[in-house]
Amino acid sequence: MSTSVPTSAAENIHDQRAEAVREFIAQARRLAPDAASATPGQLAEVATLLEALGRRRELFPAEAFAVVPGRPTAIYRLAEDLDGGHALYLSLGAPGKAQPPHDHTTWAIIAGVQGNERNEVYARERSADPLRDVLTHVKRVEVQPGSSIVLGPADVHTIELVDDEPGAHLHFYGLALDRLHGRVVFESTAGGTYRTFSPPAAIYHARISAQALQDELRGGGEIALLDVREAGRHARRHLLHVAPAPLWRLELLIDRLAPRRGARIVLVDDDETLAHQAAAKLARLGWTNISVLAGGTDAWEREGRELFSGTNVPSKAFGEVIEHEKRTPWIDVDELDARVARGDDIVVVDSRTPEEFHNFTLPFAHSLPGAELVYRIRELAPDPGTFVVVNCAGRTRSIVGAQTLIDAGIPNRVASLRNGTMEWLLSGRELAYGRHAALPEPDGQALAAARQQAAEVARRAGIAHIDTATLQAFEAEQGVRTLYKFDVRTREEYEAGHLEGWRWAPGGQLVQATDEYLATRRARVVLADWDGVRALTTGAWLAQLGAVEVYLYQPAASAALQSGPEPRRVLRHRPDAPGLRPDALRIALDRGEAVLFDVDSRLAYERGHVPRSRYSAPDRLAEFLPEDRDRTIVLTSADGVLASIVAAELAWRIQRPVHYLLGGTRAWEKQGLELARGAQGVLTGDDDQSISPYLFDDLAARDQGFRDYLDWELGLVAQLEREGSRDFRLIERE
Repeated sequence: MSTSVPTSAAENIHDQRAEAVREFIAQARRLAPDAASATPGQLAEVATLLEALGRRRELFPAEAFAVVPGRPTAIYRLAEDLDGGHALYLSLGAPGKAQPPHDHTTWAIIAGVQGNERNEVYARERSADPLRDVLTHVKRVEVQPGSSIVLGPADVHTIELVDDEPGAHLHFYGLALDRLHGRVVFESTAGGTYRTFSPPAAIYHARISAQALQDELRGGGEIALLDVREAGRHARRHLLHVAPAPLWRLELLIDRLAPRRGARIVLVDDDETLAHQAAAKLARLGWTNISVLAGGTDAWEREGRELFSGTNVPSKAFGEVIEHEKRTPWIDVDELDARVARGDDIVVVDSRTPEEFHNFTLPFAHSLPGAELVYRIRELAPDPGTFVVVNCAGRTRSIVGAQTLIDAGIPNRVASLRNGTMEWLLSGRELAYGRHAALPEPDGQALAAARQQAAEVARRAGIAHIDTATLQAFEAEQGVRTLYKFDVRTREEYEAGHLEGWRWAPGGQLVQATDEYLATRRARVVLADWDGVRALTTGAWLAQLGAVEVYLYQPAASAALQSGPEPRRVLRHRPDAPGLRPDALRIALDRGEAVLFDVDSRLAYERGHVPRSRYSAPDRLAEFLPEDRDRTIVLTSADGVLASIVAAELAWRIQRPVHYLLGGTRAWEKQGLELARGAQGVLTGDDDQSISPYLFDDLAARDQGFRDYLDWELGLVAQLEREGSRDFRLIERE
């Protein structure tokens, strides 16, 4: 099998630029490792490197870097350290652009890409008047392609683009522009009065057009397309292959969705309002190949390109294609009810998660999540004459589950329940609530048969096992090729013992909600095969989804294992906000000294929240903050982790103290403190997530929601045809 990195016919300019910038930053760090105390000699060497980068004008095309209409200048971020050091920008200007005398308060190197930027450099001296300084001209430096200027923290200069040509210049700073709050600008070249001026109002990132993005999505290289709006807004309208990764939750999500720092990342929102903020965050956290969709989803739609609504769309569309192409048999609720009532030999299995099964299910169904179907079905239906019906809440997991059993070749008649428990409720029937999953354990002859059938499905899907040496080679290549490693067993099995560094993704969910687990298209995915069944059937469906390469790995019997839930990595790029314990928060609320916001999810808030809190999606929180500074702003989330991240970012932005509840709402409840319930205090509706019709209190609204949902799912095949997606590749039974 090949382990080479897939590439398009011509390596795209974004990849070339990212590699060139990475190499420049790496060399600059070697020459000047401490940005805050770089010496003139070190900076002179770095300037030579920056000049070389500037000569590669093709890396900075106008379609990716343009002056914003109506503005004479634009600043684009190319790289920035986590602490703000080694900050690299591309500065653009229209002919004649000029800046009055100003300093930087940090060292700066400017190198030419295009045009002639004339720098007049001045020395600053104090005068008898403490409010006025004197500037003395020192030299003129004209910065063009192949030349540069090095400025010290105290140097003052003016700039002007001369020769009637637009300018593009690389600016390399010892500290990021948005951290330079002490810079001053003078009233004239002679000096005089001066004032501090703010960092740029907007710093942009490389853009990509809709057509270029579509070409990349259909090309051969890795790419992760991320929607940085809150998930509820994403669900209303989005591109097909985009994974939700909300701006204010990126620190929790990005390492899971797109773990390789050099991978190609394209960020999408409505209109670029949020995407450049997200790009800045990712750049500081170490991602190096980031672009923003020009004009966002709005521009994509204006060009007449297909947009989708809903959640987990690729996976759900896949289910519809399976039924359409493979003619997966189904049974309706009336026939199922009649068969059960008269005592037919029939077994109904619910292919959702055990947690969903507990929430509601058909009264007579057994819990058998998608990855467990082939593994355990013989324990529930040992007689080949038993009719097996697979159901879920809607359509996808019913169809995929039924087809899984059919493709595996079990001898039983198999069908999906048409429209699942939605249709069951629409027909006026009742569900059962609070049932606990009891998964049967396979053994002996049944397990041997399951292994044989799963292996045959995996063979037809074109996936195979890799050995330890190949896995280690994949791991060694993670810097150039994205690698995801998943354990698809049940939660209990995973937590009892799993391979170090392997994530938990129950197999049915990995197929049903792929975009929640991985975002990088054409990445490698390795599934741990513990039993010869579940990873194989899961891998076969992932291979047919077609967006990634899939491999199987059988752990050694003596492999060292970790126990416990999957570790969650939290990235940080702002100073930590202070935490507040539940008792201290209660006292502050009682005294009217604090205002409390829940930022987790609307649904969690309605199920139980700290009294006197209000709910806001994080990206709209600033709209609701009190103007007075007498009350402490406190944030909470389920366990306090998200609240701590949002608090740190909010404090940085508003320059006010923001606290978070240590341990979150769960800690409040564990202290024996009462929770409030209900929707009162919800400020941002369903911005944070799409609300399932199952949660509607009004039955008429619920039923209409079911109908709308089912119509939407059935319409996905036609939408895929209009969009032109070519990912899916279904296997045929032999």
